[in-house]
Formats: sequence, C-alpha cells, structure tokens
Amino acid sequence: MSFSPLTFVRDLSFVRYGGTPAELIRRELENAGGSGEFLEFRIPASVCTHCAVSVTAPFSRSLSVTPYGMCASLPEPGRDLHFFYAEQGTARDFLGREDLSDSVVLVNMLSRDTFRLLCERHAAAILVVTGKYYHSSDEAGIYARNLRPKFLEYGDIPTFGITAHDATELVRDGAEQLHVELVQENGEATSQNVEAVIPGGDLAKEELILTAHYDSVPVGTGSWDNATGSAALLGLYRYFLAHPARRTLRFLWCGAEEQGLLGSKAYVDQRGEALDAIKFCFNFDMCGTILGNNRICVTGGRELETFVDQYCRETGCSADIRTQVHSSDSAPFADHGIPAIGLSRGTATSEIHTSRDLEFPIGEKALLKNIAEFAGMVERVANAAVLPVDTGMPEEMKKELDRYFQREPK
Repeated sequence: MSFSPLTFVRDLSFVRYGGTPAELIRRELENAGGSGEFLEFRIPASVCTHCAVSVTAPFSRSLSVTPYGMCASLPEPGRDLHFFYAEQGTARDFLGREDLSDSVVLVNMLSRDTFRLLCERHAAAILVVTGKYYHSSDEAGIYARNLRPKFLEYGDIPTFGITAHDATELVRDGAEQLHVELVQENGEATSQNVEAVIPGGDLAKEELILTAHYDSVPVGTGSWDNATGSAALLGLYRYFLAHPARRTLRFLWCGAEEQGLLGSKAYVDQRGEALDAIKFCFNFDMCGTILGNNRICVTGGRELETFVDQYCRETGCSADIRTQVHSSDSAPFADHGIPAIGLSRGTATSEIHTSRDLEFPIGEKALLKNIAEFAGMVERVANAAVLPVDTGMPEEMKKELDRYFQREPK
C-alpha cells in the first residue's frame, strides 16, 4: 500500500496531549507490511474542577488564566492576595520582599531559579505571562502545562498562565489585590511509545534508534510539531523495510514529549542494560514545511559534526548545522552517551505550541524530500563498516547536557 506522508499528517492533526493516537501509527506500520509494539509508561496528570482569578481592588475585573498541572490547590473559597509584579523573577526583583505568603506574584517567565526563589519566599500563588499582548487566550497558547519535577523539589505553589494582554492591564492599571481560586486533583495517567524493529544483517548486534514524538500540546492540531516528524519516521520505516541495513534499526514514536520528554526518558529507563546496544540516535522533530531551511542539531563531538558536514557536502543537502543539545527526544539518549543527530526544518511560516500550528505551511513534496535526505544519512551510518563516531560525549557536551536537564554542576 502506498504511503502519503501529508495524508498521515492530516490524520494526526488533532489535539493529542500525552500521546493518545498510538493505534494510528501501528495501523500504518501494518499497512507497510511490518508491525509495532505498544510500550506503556506513566505520566503526571491533573484534573482541574474549579479555577478563577479576578481583580478585587482598586477595581473589579475577571482574568483569563489557566492553571499549571501538578501544582497545589488553594483552600476553598480561595484567597484575597496582594498583587506584585516581579519582572524576571531574579533575586534583585525580590529585594525587600522576603515574605510573599500574602501575595500573588506575576513573572514574565518561570525558570527553575525563579520558582526556587518564590518557594523560599513562600509565595501564595504565581502568574506567568504567556503570548503577545494582541493574542487571545487561544492564540497565546495558554494550556495546562505541568510543573516539572525539578521545580517541585523546592515546593508546591498554585501557578497559572495569564495572557500578556491581561497581565499588561494588571500592571498598567495599578491592580493591588486579586482573588484567587483553584481546586484540582493531581495523579497519573498512561501514555504509550510505539516501537518497530527492523533486524540488521551482519552487524545486527549494533543498533541505531530513530525517534519522533507523536503527541501535541493541548492547543492547535500539532501538524508541524510533530505530526510531520512522525510521518517522516513512517516514511523511513517503509524505506528500510525495502532496503534492510547491516545494523538493526529501532523506530520509536514517543508519547508525552511535550510534557518533558517523558516517552523517551521512559524508554531509556525501561531498556536498562540493553541500551548499550544502541550506538546512534536520529531524531525527527518538525519537517516538511514548503518554505524554510533544513536544520541539523549535532549532540556529540567534533567528529560527529564533521561527519554531518561532509554528508551535506557530498549530497548537496543545504542545512544549518549546529552543535548543541536538541531539545527533543534525542536528548535522553545523548545523556547516556549515545551520539545523536536531530533533523528538522525551520520556517517563519508556522508556529508551534499555539492554535496556529496547522497543516497549511506543510507540503507533500517537501516531506518526501526531507525523507529522502534523512534516509541517505541514516543509511550511511547503518551500513558503515565502522561507525563514524564512538559512543560517549565530550566533556563540554556533558556540561551542556547537565545544564539542559537542570542538574547541579558536579
């Protein structure tokens, strides 16, 4: 059965937070003459039953907010709190304010350090600016992001996303007191990775893993991010079914990437010692846009960057090559010393994590071209007499991985 990557993008273009449409992927694997396996893992989940934030002094106004998942509730019927704008949320922004137990604090962004400082000062609630001043609540991409476990190591504070429009008005109009209500239950849910394996030939004991996440954020259709990467991975699976490689190829469609790479992290943990067989990782996250440019993210050393540059020179593949941690599902593999290449396509014609992540900027020819370009690079590694680089990470990349995963310096 023929395969249209754009048709698959359309089929997968709906809200799929956490990773719910795994059966769609397994169906496509079977249509190709292969098979896939579901690998379940647990993810954090919150159910909000009541949420309301409003200005009560010196004027009255309701606000458009969305609570973060996994944060604390407020005792009913909520609290009246002083309003304080802390800008960047650095230590200097809190000078003279060591006790914020009676305050709701507005910050432009919520970093781990800012959350720590707010916990140390016992902030009663947090508002985080989202989007541009001209965005509606849908356009701003305000959705129920989970507070990450690294944040919760410091404490637990009721936290909300607020539109930039409402946040601007709060500060401009001199809001002094807000009434804040939040009741939600925190627990767990189940997500799934989908894995398909094509056994290798004479070098079958050495494995390559090819990854893409199929989940989306809770707004928009997630067509570019990352129905396109999932479609590209299906195209590559079909290619290598017809052209088996010397090394074993594992194809992994990851769930819950948007919640903090939870699917790829779970896979790495579940594999245990068997992970040692994986010598290389290719990740596909956002491709196939009609306008734009190829981007290749190299997570490894100078030799890996040289390999990628040489491949692009030999094949005429135009790409922006950068050596850094790819903020996607290759990162947990790189963190275990597995050289990783992230393949994507950048464009100014689409947006991610908003309601504007739609099919329009994506094209069938562009997807097929990316699949062909990616297949050539994977094939080069999968059939090499000797892998282009050894496993392991240089010290500078290990430090970058520590920073990315928010670990304390060693």
